[in-house]
Amino acid sequence: MAASVAVKTSGELRLSVHDRPAMLELMSHESYDLVIIGGGITGAGVAREANPRGGKGGVVEAEDFAFGTSSRSSKLIHGGIRYLENYEFHLVFEALSERALLFDIAPTLVHPLRFVLPLYQGNRVGMFMMGLGMWAYDALSLFEAPEPHERLSSKESCERLPLLQPKGLQGSYVYSDAYMDDDRLVHETLRSAVAQGARVANRLRAIDVRMEEGRVRGLKVRDAKSGREFEIQGKHFVSTVGPWTDRVATDLLKDWKKILRPSKGVHLTFKRSRFDVSDAIVMAADNDKRIVFGIPRHEMYIIGTTDTDFSGDPKDVAVTAEDVRYLLGVADHYFPGAKLTKDDIVSCYAGVRPLVDDGSATESKTSREHVILNDARNVTFVAGGKYTTYRRMALDAVESTLDYFDIEDRVRFGRSQTTVPLNPNATVEALSRARHLVDQVSRETGLAREHVELLVERHAMEFESLLRHDPGSSVDSGERMWVMEAKHAIRETMCDSLVDFYARRVPLFLAESDHGLRFLGRIARAFQEELSWTDAERSAQCSALQDYCARELAWRAQL
Repeated sequence: MAASVAVKTSGELRLSVHDRPAMLELMSHESYDLVIIGGGITGAGVAREANPRGGKGGVVEAEDFAFGTSSRSSKLIHGGIRYLENYEFHLVFEALSERALLFDIAPTLVHPLRFVLPLYQGNRVGMFMMGLGMWAYDALSLFEAPEPHERLSSKESCERLPLLQPKGLQGSYVYSDAYMDDDRLVHETLRSAVAQGARVANRLRAIDVRMEEGRVRGLKVRDAKSGREFEIQGKHFVSTVGPWTDRVATDLLKDWKKILRPSKGVHLTFKRSRFDVSDAIVMAADNDKRIVFGIPRHEMYIIGTTDTDFSGDPKDVAVTAEDVRYLLGVADHYFPGAKLTKDDIVSCYAGVRPLVDDGSATESKTSREHVILNDARNVTFVAGGKYTTYRRMALDAVESTLDYFDIEDRVRFGRSQTTVPLNPNATVEALSRARHLVDQVSRETGLAREHVELLVERHAMEFESLLRHDPGSSVDSGERMWVMEAKHAIRETMCDSLVDFYARRVPLFLAESDHGLRFLGRIARAFQEELSWTDAERSAQCSALQDYCARELAWRAQL
């Protein structure tokens, strides 16, 4: 083992299940500038921010990467036009700046999308005031949005959205934002960090700290796979555990005063064909107190989100029948012609936003600004914030930790280098080149064009490496694609279970009518071959996936 680890210390380690033992061995012996607790988007961002600057970071994740909020968002990259009403101009400007950057550094993950915002008689904000807001939104983006906003009359709105409720419609505005793959953005950010020298491992739970002269100097962790416990030494420790912030802080520091106001958000997914629209829809609900989006994606249509206080363990958050009725009611109000029912729902997901309690009267009014708290015991806590601004949050977090280092270490931390693409094989140029190869690859491999196109859109030129995992033309084209994705997930994102693959690597559970279970046999065998599972282990993994699907969809029995 020692020889293997030595070979891998030169930057050859990948975010791979196969490299995980080497990661753990290194983490048990090395000392880090920053030990980061939490493998969601914020933790991934902090690791990617620190390592290229000359710092040395290690990330520990108790479950799977993006297990919590980072895979349960509205899957939007947006400035947040509704935050203008709260005069949060700085937050909107920051988010729109980050949106522009993400188009460049993650073109296979972040995609422009037009949003239609219909306005009806009785809405709190009328056409004139909303028009001012649209001009402000364009101005805060420095007029560099993919497209400027448009104003539509009621007739034009109905022509653009034939299913839209025409009664009382005054008109609508159309503006630009973006949708994204939230879980994959975490994985690609972590891969980038690992390529820069970060040490990262999942299934590694923080269980205690070692104090020395009143300051945390070591983090005791337990490997869920082996049960082994060891200590990770660091100069400073950063908590990026999102909705678990108060729980982790209380466990580790004991006298923590709670800072969060967790908020539950629920989304429903539908077949794209159920909605004949190419634009996202912004729907006001509860007398304009909440916003619900209808979001078209290449593989599904999403309706969400709810926004209600949540007090339990974020791990136990679930969709309820009440949540489903609420979202169907909002959708039916805006699109009565669609006649949506629970039978149209393909899947769903629920998550918990780690909002910082600012004393607001309602959850929806609570600010999305991030907060960084530096504890004198050598721990920095990052909480709140928007997914869109994760890179800026990470930058601010790393900058705030520099006060804990001596002058030599501060000098060693250079300037931020996170404005470069996450993946050199998935740049704007690489994506353009890959798109030109779709027909050729389809002819040469026998893969259906739609499947080659999907691989290209998800991976750009890296799709060529996925083709090396092709099980061959004797297998159905769809199964071939998912087997390739499975091998890639194992070797490049440290994916070691079928539940994690279906829920956080590909859109099978959320987008397929049967949740992708028709592909389960072939995918399970691919995992078995790659990870040397026994037949019993494969069977247990398949059962765990089926249990996961039943648990996530338990609300069906209540409707």
